[in-house]
Amino acid sequence: RGEPKTLWGSSEPRPPAAGPGQPSPQQRTETLGFYESDRGRKKKRSLSDLSLLRFISAELTRGYFLEHNEAKYTERRERVYTCMRIPKELEKLMFFGIFLCLDAFLYVFTLLPLRVFLAMFRFITLPCYGLRDRRLLQPAQVCDMLKGVILVICYFMMHYVDYSMMYHLIRGQSVIKLYIIYNMLEVADRLISSFGQDILDALYWTATEPKERKRAHIGVIPHFFMAVFYVFLHAILIMVQATTLNVAFNSHNKSLLTIMMSNNFVEIKGSVFKKFEKNNLFQMSNSDIKERFTNYVLLLIVCLRNMEQFSWNPDHFWVLFPDVCMVVASEIAVDIVKHAFITKFNDITADVYSEYRASLAFDLVSSRQKNAYTDYSDSVSRRMGFIPLPLAVLLIRVVTSSIKVQGVLAYVCVVLFYCGLISLKVLNSIVLLGKSCQYVKEAKMEEKLFNPVVTATPGKPAGKQQGTFKSSQGISTDENGSTLVTNQPVHQKENMPSLLVTSNSDQFLTTPDGEEKDISQDSSELKHRSAKKDLLEIDRFTICGNRID
Repeated sequence: RGEPKTLWGSSEPRPPAAGPGQPSPQQRTETLGFYESDRGRKKKRSLSDLSLLRFISAELTRGYFLEHNEAKYTERRERVYTCMRIPKELEKLMFFGIFLCLDAFLYVFTLLPLRVFLAMFRFITLPCYGLRDRRLLQPAQVCDMLKGVILVICYFMMHYVDYSMMYHLIRGQSVIKLYIIYNMLEVADRLISSFGQDILDALYWTATEPKERKRAHIGVIPHFFMAVFYVFLHAILIMVQATTLNVAFNSHNKSLLTIMMSNNFVEIKGSVFKKFEKNNLFQMSNSDIKERFTNYVLLLIVCLRNMEQFSWNPDHFWVLFPDVCMVVASEIAVDIVKHAFITKFNDITADVYSEYRASLAFDLVSSRQKNAYTDYSDSVSRRMGFIPLPLAVLLIRVVTSSIKVQGVLAYVCVVLFYCGLISLKVLNSIVLLGKSCQYVKEAKMEEKLFNPVVTATPGKPAGKQQGTFKSSQGISTDENGSTLVTNQPVHQKENMPSLLVTSNSDQFLTTPDGEEKDISQDSSELKHRSAKKDLLEIDRFTICGNRID
């Protein structure tokens, strides 16, 4: 009764018989074996095709399409064009900034003595006119008198410093010591400059502060002595820098000069690999302008001292000329390389330098207004860190000790040279003012020059002050009821708020493309703008703090 055995020797069912038109199992097996053998032959053939020559041929003829990633390659090309534009745009800014520093520097030698003379004449002849005004002198005249007195006192104090002894003392040191000393002097110059401008500003405000206010200072005389001590100390520091550079020029193997020039290239390492925002780059650009102009004055001092030692032999000047060109060329090359890589690594366009130039031009144009709150030379000092008083004291000391004036003809030459300096100052100021107006107009900032100024009270931020402006009379009143009179015509729309704000740090300017903070709650135009730090609120000395993003 067991299950029937099949022909296969098992109890599995027998495969069904092939129907009409279908292959038999034996034919199926033969066909499957044929396909397997054909697949094996193709596999062997494909393995044989992967030869070295075929690989090299594939590498040589392989293609790709760059348009599949068009945005990436377009960005790379724009970066190359930006690096190519950096030298031109940077040198435009440097050229403009150096002439701004020159204008502030020439002011000390030309117009400042004349303004001091006019202030003294007014003070002497004051009884003839009577006390019509509550002030004996105007605030600007008081500041001019203070600058002149500080300049004269520091000049006579510099006579007690022996330049020759300092030169031989520095020359007796080793090269490594001089290199370290020069680096320490650069750091000390930046630190003293940052504190020195605050000392001078404190003196000017203490001397011109309205007397009806409550006294909150130590007095004018202590501030005056602090300012004199600062100017004298800073002049000594610059003198040591110039002496060290003079020793480097006069060294036989020029090793010290080479080391000092290599110090500029070390600056690239400390700058290009850091994150820079737009405001930080503006601050560094101002620092480079000040550093380059200061180096030019130091080179002038070195040339004067060397020409004096060689009895003003013109042949010796051509001996110094290659070294001077080498120092200047290294400064320019380092600045170009540094700014090119900073803009590349931080995705900053080259057009930002035209904005920086317009910002400096706005400083100049705004200082020429009748309601200007500061002198232009002080504005340059705050913006770039260039304080002309110590450098002017040193240059006067070097020139008077190097050039001997004897005889009537020599004094006539001095008078003619002074007239030439005045002509150069006036010409430079006219050209700078014209170019500044052009830059301000191109940046579309001219309407901000005529907006009434909102002053910030000491305890409140400027953004919270709301004022009602009378555009027809040029008179504005703040929330405390104090009246602000402006001599400029006020072109202002009904609902347009003032965009020109003064803060406690005397930084009230605005940038060409900056987004201003909300000043009036009624302004619908400024409500949706994000709060962003203004470019021109950054001066040279705000290395850290709330005013840098």
